[in-house]
Amino acid sequence: MPVTLDDTKRAALGSKMADFKAVQELLIFSEQQLLSEVDDEEGKKDLQSMIESDQKNLGVIETAYVQYGVKGEPKQTEQQFVETVKKLMQGSELSTYEKVAQLELLKHKQFMTGDLIHKAAQVIGADVQAAIAPINTVNFENRGHQEQLKPLLERLGVREITGQTPDQGLFARIQDAAAAATGVIGSVITQGSDKKDMNIQDIIRMDHAKVNTLYTEMGATDDPQKIQEYFGQMYKDLLVHAQAEEEVVYPAVRPYYGDNDTQELYDEQAEMKRMLDQIKALDPSSSQFKDQVNQLMNVVGDHIRQEESTMFTAIRNNFSDEQSEQLATKFKEAKSKLQDQMAAS
Repeated sequence: MPVTLDDTKRAALGSKMADFKAVQELLIFSEQQLLSEVDDEEGKKDLQSMIESDQKNLGVIETAYVQYGVKGEPKQTEQQFVETVKKLMQGSELSTYEKVAQLELLKHKQFMTGDLIHKAAQVIGADVQAAIAPINTVNFENRGHQEQLKPLLERLGVREITGQTPDQGLFARIQDAAAAATGVIGSVITQGSDKKDMNIQDIIRMDHAKVNTLYTEMGATDDPQKIQEYFGQMYKDLLVHAQAEEEVVYPAVRPYYGDNDTQELYDEQAEMKRMLDQIKALDPSSSQFKDQVNQLMNVVGDHIRQEESTMFTAIRNNFSDEQSEQLATKFKEAKSKLQDQMAAS
């Protein structure tokens, strides 16, 4: 049974996710360029805040991209767009006001792309919704950043025309209300937090939730093509998850979790891999297929319960927040590398 999904919807969303990541990197580049150019102290503070927020949001997007598990490349037109904007932001063709206006348009573009990804995920499947869920907070913040940029645009524009600074008392009050309404205040993952990344427990839980969602979707259909699609994604996700854990997580927790308990995790994943390959060889329309998947999920379920109880306790008791976040970053990097290798093969 082939394990590479031939699902145009999922591949198209993977490409759109790559576009989303490329524009997020462009936002950070543009804000850093403007920080050295804007001579407005309040505007500088806002831009510095946006850079810090957008760098965190880039990590959130990378998390969602890896969790999604279907890699894509930015469209050629999107790559050309990014290069064009970079040149404009670095050059002298545009005034500072015009560059900030371009940044505000980029924020709108990113917000709309994020919303498109969210809506497409609803159509494609619950496992996709679960994987891309973290980007919803990015969408809220981009919308809020648009409101933050408006008073800066007003000040720069009026100064450019008149040489004087406008009265912004009323606009500032409108800005605060709009920011609160659009969700920039109280963002769950980034704003109001010093976290540079999610912790390793959160990332692993996301993987567990996704495989359970795929299993639920598989059980809800008798269409062999859909069953093959869901299992193909489950196969890739479980293999990448297991290998990344074995490379990054288990060696780190072994000193605190113990040799026997850690070895048990390795052994459970070896059995899981054996069962995955056994199921892969079956016809998805056969009666055996779902029976074998049920047996696989019994093994996976026991493994999940062990990790989320005793292994997570060992992490909480022995790792600082920073160490747990660093472990999450390494885990995601390992997953991304493994996904690339799997796609290439």
